Amino acid sequence: MPATPRAAIVPVTPFQQNCTLIWDDATKVGAVVDPGGDLDRIEAAIRAQGVKVEKILLTHGHIDHAGGAAELKERLGVPVEGPHEADKFLLDSLPVAAESYGLEPARPITPDRWLNEGDSVTVGGLTFDILFVPGHSPGSVVFVSRDARFALVGDVVFQGSVGRTDLPGGNHEQLIRGIKDKVLPLGDDVAFIPGHGPTGTLGQERQTNPFLQG
Repeated sequence: MPATPRAAIVPVTPFQQNCTLIWDDATKVGAVVDPGGDLDRIEAAIRAQGVKVEKILLTHGHIDHAGGAAELKERLGVPVEGPHEADKFLLDSLPVAAESYGLEPARPITPDRWLNEGDSVTVGGLTFDILFVPGHSPGSVVFVSRDARFALVGDVVFQGSVGRTDLPGGNHEQLIRGIKDKVLPLGDDVAFIPGHGPTGTLGQERQTNPFLQG
């Protein structure tokens, strides 16, 4: 029987980024996805759910998603996996980004494992396939649990919108192509947690998202 994923969303930073605690319900082994900051709040959620965190996952390198990764890695003593290496320049410049947005200080982070299209990541008994979907950032990845019909999409797609592409390395055409060619074909029944805002399903986005029509 496939493992059942559970998730708790912890909004962090003034950008209200959906840091997500994801875990395998049977073993309570989990991962923190996109710890952008507010680490005390994230650690409180870990304690409240009784989860043993075995790794940190990054969907991409922007400050509101990765700003707390270096310190949380130190606090928890766990490896960091993701994003794609094309976001190295963003992860290297996290201290500058934090200062420019007036956020709490951040440290650069080099993941223990860069992720590529076709890789897979395990969290307890869960397996996530990796899709490389650049456009919002050059190295954005999507984590897909095909068994559970569930995806963590970062800032690739939102309920009713898509990731902004006016930041360094952004490319709107590339992003829309990636969503249409890789993400939507996962199936209308796939539920997703985005990097900001409410959760949704791919079917709802395929039918109603104004950026994905035509």
